[in-house]
Amino acid sequence: MRLRDLREDSDITQKEIADYLHIKQNTYSQYENGQRQIPLPLLISLAKYYKTSTDYILGLTDIRAPYPPKQ
Repeated sequence: MRLRDLREDSDITQKEIADYLHIKQNTYSQYENGQRQIPLPLLISLAKYYKTSTDYILGLTDIRAPYPPKQ
């Protein structure tokens, strides 16, 4: 997963993103390191935060741009 790269590209700390998600920093660190699977609602929140798609975060595509919104 690309969580660490997205976070570092945005110049934010694990603590800052954990606070945004309302979780502990240690829990977020486990998501970033692949020690724990990220729940779908948090994955969606991160995709919105980074303005990308969940597929990009999961490594299913190399296209960083988000999908167009539903109409």
